Amino acid sequence: MKRTFSYFLAALAGGILAMGGYDLFLRPSQVRSDGAPPFGATAPTVPVSMPTLTPGAAPVDLVPAAEVSVNAVVHVTTETMVRYRDPFQDFFWGYRPSQPQPREGVGSGVIIADDGYIVTNNHVVEGADKISIHLNDNRSLPARVIGRDPSTDIALLKVDATELPTLEFGNSDEVKVGEWVLAVGNPMNLTSTVTAGIVSAKARNINLLQYDPGRDIFPIESFIQTDAAVNPGNSGGALVNTQGQLIGINTAIASTTGQYAGYSFAVPANIVRKVTSDLLEYGSVQRAYLGVSIRNMDQALAEQARMDRIRGVYVNGLTEGGAAQSAGLKEGDVILKVGNIEVNNVPQLQEQVGKFRPGDQVTVTVLRDDRERVVDLTLRGRDGSGTVAAAPTKRELSEVLGAQLATATADELRALKLTNGVKVISVDTGRLRSSGIREGFIITRVDDQPITKPDDIERALTNKRGGVLIEGVYPNGTRAYYGLGV
Repeated sequence: MKRTFSYFLAALAGGILAMGGYDLFLRPSQVRSDGAPPFGATAPTVPVSMPTLTPGAAPVDLVPAAEVSVNAVVHVTTETMVRYRDPFQDFFWGYRPSQPQPREGVGSGVIIADDGYIVTNNHVVEGADKISIHLNDNRSLPARVIGRDPSTDIALLKVDATELPTLEFGNSDEVKVGEWVLAVGNPMNLTSTVTAGIVSAKARNINLLQYDPGRDIFPIESFIQTDAAVNPGNSGGALVNTQGQLIGINTAIASTTGQYAGYSFAVPANIVRKVTSDLLEYGSVQRAYLGVSIRNMDQALAEQARMDRIRGVYVNGLTEGGAAQSAGLKEGDVILKVGNIEVNNVPQLQEQVGKFRPGDQVTVTVLRDDRERVVDLTLRGRDGSGTVAAAPTKRELSEVLGAQLATATADELRALKLTNGVKVISVDTGRLRSSGIREGFIITRVDDQPITKPDDIERALTNKRGGVLIEGVYPNGTRAYYGLGV
């Protein structure tokens, strides 16, 4: 009995100790309304670390930018007629021309003028026979190509509409790494999709665009990199800042699967604005050149130039009679700035020069003999001229034929042993494409009339009814003949 009673007392004492320990150590603290610890409690000696905002700062609000953007970003659908070949059938029965079959494509576009001008990627509409624009208010409109620039992967479209919502251009030079951005487009046919991220890097060259001087393609790659989710269908859509301004056109993703993997790239808005302005005003891009061969700086070059740090772009050589040579630049100079913008790699330099036209005057800051010099120079075109080229053809002819035309250069004619010809710079939706003519073709005769300049084609087609025969040569020397309905 005594032993049982002693067990009871031990259990009772253990219970009292347990309750006291819980009350002392485990019971939730009760905070007074003035924020002081409970009476009898000791305030912690080590404060708990809590995230705080910078004094005066407010959370980033992306809603206004999204609301503005979704109405100005459109869905682009294309249809291209292609002929598919069946190797099995060719083997057993010989080649038989198949009927053209439609191939559909999708992308995005951004309305930049309320009377129907839309910018998108060149690769979205290249080769398309039919282009349609789908607005956020569910309207669908046919579109035509005003011009394309494969060198920057930008194209300008036009729809017949007015009072459309637009996006205002921002200054892509002022974009900072780390700032919030939105990607707006139509990935995987999901219309009006908005994703958010930050600017991960600037002036990225990912070797997306192929150098092809035969087609006048001299790539300019200085992409804005972002981690905002971009997928197939986003191409041609908007990259906007928190103010709802257009700072880039989404163009590419870096992925091994074809789907978003964390890296996406956009053409800077300042390049987009210049290219679309040229396409509208001249029908082709008026590209300016410094007349230099350049390379990125490295440690060895920096030591050779006695620089305290690696910066700028190294001038490896000069074009005879080019803008740089005429202004006094020398091989071995280091270009530090174009205007007031610093350039520290080749893409940055190409981006800054790409904003100008032949004949524009710019200042270039160079380092030579351990001393900075500011040089004034006048940019020139690829042909060495200091003036913009005339529009390659009248707009009426361009719209009818769906092509950009230009008089073939003396070198092109000499290489093909021709005395005259008009080169097809690009082919969009229109009669030339439907006839089978492709880019690079040099038209020498129309209905046996010699063709020397684009106006000759217009005269040859005036008052024609039925069809005409177009003769010419491709850059590889292949002669071809096409029937064109007029």
